[in-house]
Amino acid sequence: MIIRRLIEKAENLLAKEKGTVYKDPGGKVNVCLVYPNTYHVGMSSLAIQGIYGLLNDRSDTVCERAFLPDDEDLREIYRTGSELFSLESKRPLRDFDIIAFSVSFENDYPSVPLILRLANLEPLASKRSVHDPLLLLGGVCATFNPEPLAPFFDVVFIGEADTALHEFIETFKSSEVRDTLLRELARKEGFYIPSFYEVGYSKDGTISNRKPISDAPLIIKKRTERDLKNTVRPSIFTPETEFSDMALVEAMRGCPWSCRFCLAGHIYNPPRQKNLEDIKEEIALLRTMTDRVGLIGPSLSDYRHIEAILSETEADFSITSLRANKRALKLLKLMKGKRSVSIAPEAGTERLRRIINKKITEEDILTVSEGIFKEGISILRLYFMIGLPFERDEDIEGIISLAKKIRALNQKGTVVLSISTFVPKPFTPFQWHPMAPMETVKKRLKHIKRSLKIRGIRILHDVVKYAYLQGLFAMGDRRLTAPLLKMENPGNWKKVLKDARIDPGFYLFREREYSEILPWDFIDINYPKERLWKEYEEAKRYGL
Repeated sequence: MIIRRLIEKAENLLAKEKGTVYKDPGGKVNVCLVYPNTYHVGMSSLAIQGIYGLLNDRSDTVCERAFLPDDEDLREIYRTGSELFSLESKRPLRDFDIIAFSVSFENDYPSVPLILRLANLEPLASKRSVHDPLLLLGGVCATFNPEPLAPFFDVVFIGEADTALHEFIETFKSSEVRDTLLRELARKEGFYIPSFYEVGYSKDGTISNRKPISDAPLIIKKRTERDLKNTVRPSIFTPETEFSDMALVEAMRGCPWSCRFCLAGHIYNPPRQKNLEDIKEEIALLRTMTDRVGLIGPSLSDYRHIEAILSETEADFSITSLRANKRALKLLKLMKGKRSVSIAPEAGTERLRRIINKKITEEDILTVSEGIFKEGISILRLYFMIGLPFERDEDIEGIISLAKKIRALNQKGTVVLSISTFVPKPFTPFQWHPMAPMETVKKRLKHIKRSLKIRGIRILHDVVKYAYLQGLFAMGDRRLTAPLLKMENPGNWKKVLKDARIDPGFYLFREREYSEILPWDFIDINYPKERLWKEYEEAKRYGL
């Protein structure tokens, strides 16, 4: 049953969109693309936008969308027994051939089994039948560690799916039997079939072995796009997103700097940049839909064509984050009229920036900050992390001191410190390092806030307890699947783990040995584990 009020709300969202695709589903592969957060968040994702466009460009495929209902709609669904449906055709999700989740943030994990229950589907793949839709998991979380979510899915795609989507659809069409399909996909690069593997655990809780069955490969190689020309691009424009009618254009993928805390700098290697003519062509096409263009990439100051794009292309560009170096000063001349620019010192002292391999100095930070204010930009946002490996009290004092020095450069405008809690991520040198105790992080955050009650300085920060939930899922394994089923309210994650007799400290607060089998070790991202360990040991030498 689907009630009228929810349908009307969906229609109101669709009425504000440009670029929505409506197709007759008959005779086609029917895909429902799901983002496990609200419409506003999901439609701000370039991945959702791009996959929707790529699949609907195929004459044999129809792709529709579904999102996590907001709190008001959830209450209505529970009250009426309504069923989750797709936006475009209002069909229940279980009527589709494929339900494809794109997951880009660990704290959205509890929404995955919730959405499946709202769709009247068994969350666990082992309890579904071949008559149910095929469930596919993709997105950055699937690439670095799919294990906490793996038992929910029939297929996990590991890597960059831009062109691999077509291979997946062709394989789906040619395989009439589910088991044949899974075996065929298991032989292809980037496709991981969770049911084809058994995981064993030692008495100390660590993984003792991973055993492939059904002739599945022991190692899954990440799929990497060699050319960014035909990669995902936005296809729908709506004011109901974070970027409000802005077209997001990917200028580069991967980062040349490889900061030791940064996931993107490792799993998206090698760094690739879009050719100038290709990006100009893409911008020209998108400008038929909107004048607002947002360039995205992990280090846009390093995009070799950035000055040409900003100076030669007629569009209202948004490029808000700069690396604190000499090139950033040149780019500032092309960014007149912008209200806000961000730089990321990440740490407050040279010592800690050396540990995390952030190759910028305090002089760089101050010089670029001064240049930002001189250009009349009114908001300078500074990104910092606390709880970093080998952090000391002096590093926290360094954040306070640096913020005061930047504020003293110019009394106009606002300095905003955006502070997040460090979370270790797979495939980075800090994957072996524990998180700092929660009380330590809270104490240091409180000290920063108390010390920077200064006119013209604002402090924003994450919710600390949710940073630890993020860390739990980032570093977790399949044993977290069972508690995920009971975690509809992520705020109660500690209680759920306690009831399941799982110690979060096992995942969050212990240093791992090099010899330990990590949950994600079966993934080959083309970045040797030995190299990551050497980086970690070097960081230790600086830190201890």
